[in-house]
Amino acid sequence: MSTCTDSVVGDILSSWRYDISGISPEMRTDYEEHLATCAFCRSRQRLHRTIDVALISLSTLCIAAFLLALAVIHHVEPLRTAAKVIHLEHTAVVFTLQAAAILGLLASLAAWILVAIATPAPGYLTGVAMEQARVLQDRIPEELRSRLRA
Repeated sequence: MSTCTDSVVGDILSSWRYDISGISPEMRTDYEEHLATCAFCRSRQRLHRTIDVALISLSTLCIAAFLLALAVIHHVEPLRTAAKVIHLEHTAVVFTLQAAAILGLLASLAAWILVAIATPAPGYLTGVAMEQARVLQDRIPEELRSRLRA
């Protein structure tokens, strides 16, 4: 489908980036019904949630990479040898690299926080996790399920 079935509702949803998680349940019913019937808006919502999850995942990977860089800079001895070869003072090289890694870490943390605040990605990921947990719980045999409830 190349166009929205109801342009008024589609325009409202697109201005909210297809996020209806923050509106009241009374207002949500019309939008949920529209998303259920309109393949165009549903695909756009899926695209936006994919972008949100990709951004939060990328910023999480950057945080991990900068933490790893800080650990490597702090613990790796070859930096001393490299500093001697190019006639630099070891502490100056280490402090410069650590400062760059800390700035990168802070920038990644700021990006993660901005993405978490500005997008519904955390709520979306929680919903996906809860849905998967329900699926897994349904696969548990009844005898084990009764033990878990007790």
